[in-house]
Amino acid sequence: MKFNKIKAEIITIGDEILIGQIIDTNSSWIGQELSKIGVSVVHRTLVSDSEQDIVDALNEAKNRADIIILTGGLGPTKDDITKLTLCNYFNSSLAINEKVLEWVTKIFSNRKLPMIDTNKNQAMVPEICEVLFNKSGTAPGMWFDVDDKIYISMPGVPFEMKTIFTEEAIPKLKQKFLFPVIIHRTIQTTSIGESFLAKKIEDWENDLPSHIKLAYLPSVGQVRLRLSGLGEDHDKLNEEMKIIITALYYIIGEYIFGLEDDTLQKSVGELLHKKNKTLSTAESCTGGYISHLITSVPGSSSYYIGSIISYSNEIKTHELNVDETILNTHGAVSKECVSKMAEQIRIKFNTDYAIATSGIAGPDGGTLDKPLGTVWIAVSSKTETIARTYNMGDNRERTIQRTALEGLDLLRRMLLEI
Repeated sequence: MKFNKIKAEIITIGDEILIGQIIDTNSSWIGQELSKIGVSVVHRTLVSDSEQDIVDALNEAKNRADIIILTGGLGPTKDDITKLTLCNYFNSSLAINEKVLEWVTKIFSNRKLPMIDTNKNQAMVPEICEVLFNKSGTAPGMWFDVDDKIYISMPGVPFEMKTIFTEEAIPKLKQKFLFPVIIHRTIQTTSIGESFLAKKIEDWENDLPSHIKLAYLPSVGQVRLRLSGLGEDHDKLNEEMKIIITALYYIIGEYIFGLEDDTLQKSVGELLHKKNKTLSTAESCTGGYISHLITSVPGSSSYYIGSIISYSNEIKTHELNVDETILNTHGAVSKECVSKMAEQIRIKFNTDYAIATSGIAGPDGGTLDKPLGTVWIAVSSKTETIARTYNMGDNRERTIQRTALEGLDLLRRMLLEI
């Protein structure tokens, strides 16, 4: 199965982005939207508010891409030079677009503001372009079809750009080009590193058909697997993807906690809600981060009761009844301590399940027996308590994040009886 590859380049314009005053989120969003319709972004360029820099970027882009998308530099102030630069680049002249002028006039009239020349100039566009109407602002987008290349220029303000792109540019692109059917599927995994995951699914990956590609997208404590399929028939491709994902479950099902945008805390919450079970937590090294993840899910109050952040040994003994003998003999970072924490918070809060954590997040506190990053996690139910030890490395923030996710995954496995 072969398709003509349609390539795009994104040019972001603005000194404020180059100096780090603001972050370019537009390019990532545009890339995602283009991917949905089967367009490959082959290059991203960031340039200053300089006519020569913009021209140089355009000259390079037209040699690489079929679609060139520009954002930024379309405001009413003197530093916004994109419109005039494009006008010169395409040997065109600026002219008033009556529809845009009527819209801009209406905006300022509704706001009871004067229609000064600077605002009127927003309706000036190159004669060669087609206007991409901006119902969220005053600066119109512009569409140029020159020498079999499409140039799209939009404002840099994200909500204006998104409106123009989704409502104006995408429909025109679909009229201009014959796009393949493209389907993306995301499989969410946890508790297994990227290299180990790749080894487990090596044969499955090698058997993927040529029109379905796999990407590994690792983050702290998790790896997303993204399948991207190209085809001519949506239903046929969708069924093919389902079969491939089903086969993946047979290989690594224990590590898969969800699909698409699922989060681990959401998946655990759904299991607790479905089973009509409740949860409490006792956190030491994670300092409430597990609680934060759990309560970030709407509706978590139906299954999450609360937590004790037992950061000090005094709280472990006074609030969780961890015997001082355990602390003196085994230490706070131990199987004995964390198991007791989980059992006692479950009893104290009268919940069905509990998670407890205790560890050395750093940057200090490690020993030969318990090096930096040593963590114990326990999950307790009314019938059993399981505890696991991990070494999370020497980065404090990642240790906290990974510990929270491992704790949630231990609970997930207990709920599923994996």
